[in-house]
Amino acid sequence: MIGKKICLLGAFAVGKTSLVERFVKGNFKEKYHTTVGVKIDWKIVKVADQEIKLIIWDVAGEDEFQKVKMSNLGGSHGYLLVADGTRGATIETAYQVHQRVIEAAGAIPFVLVLNKIDLTDEWEVDDATVAGLVDRGWDVIRSSAMTGAGVEEAFALISRKIVEK
Repeated sequence: MIGKKICLLGAFAVGKTSLVERFVKGNFKEKYHTTVGVKIDWKIVKVADQEIKLIIWDVAGEDEFQKVKMSNLGGSHGYLLVADGTRGATIETAYQVHQRVIEAAGAIPFVLVLNKIDLTDEWEVDDATVAGLVDRGWDVIRSSAMTGAGVEEAFALISRKIVEK
């Protein structure tokens, strides 16, 4: 079995930790705890009849005071770039983080996860914005760590992209 490191990157409080919790343990915690530094989990997935141990680095979020440490990307095979659909500004943060990843690690596989789709009344990211991302060649998955919608799909897609690279 081979191990593949992936990172979850994005703005502060977009739901990175909750996505990992949902994917690895199958649950959602209502109580929010800020990630300090990096939290590492793992899960075995199957891609094209091959078992892969996904080593998942949940990296502390970015805000105006703190930037994601690109040193955490060392040895990474891909990443989930997470944005919060209820906070449109997190898309701009995602662009910035993505650009810095390219500068630091090159063009490694990634998927944009647009999280919190369950909060439809608060949703700020419109279809035109998503279409613009897709036009850039980005894979975009709408998800909800709370309900589980799109979570397995996001991790399965990044796993396939890593294996096919």
